[in-house]
Amino acid sequence: MRTCGTPGLPDGVRQGLSALRSQGGKVLKAEKKGRTREDVHTIIRWLTGYSEEGLAVVIADGTDMESFFARAPRLNPDRTLITGVICGIRVEEVEEETMREIRYLDKLIDELARGKAMDNILRKG
Repeated sequence: MRTCGTPGLPDGVRQGLSALRSQGGKVLKAEKKGRTREDVHTIIRWLTGYSEEGLAVVIADGTDMESFFARAPRLNPDRTLITGVICGIRVEEVEEETMREIRYLDKLIDELARGKAMDNILRKG
């Protein structure tokens, strides 16, 4: 059975989930496919502009996803190049800003777990 984030929860509840919980699940998904925690952190840092130290702080603090993205040092402008379907939803069509950022991250982690090269995941050409 494929699970997709936290289906069935209202958006406000889903957005309140901590960055730690979300990041931990993303690491587990990647590790099951032979990728590493460092790969996941590279993607998160690329997307949000957090340093490794800054990322460690928001994870340790249990920062919620809405605050995690709102306080991101620099959301990567190339994130708008992320397209496709994740959890049955086209990421580029998500209207609510925080949910779109979450779906961008979900899509990147999905690409990582599927074995896509890091340069392609990070939209480097």
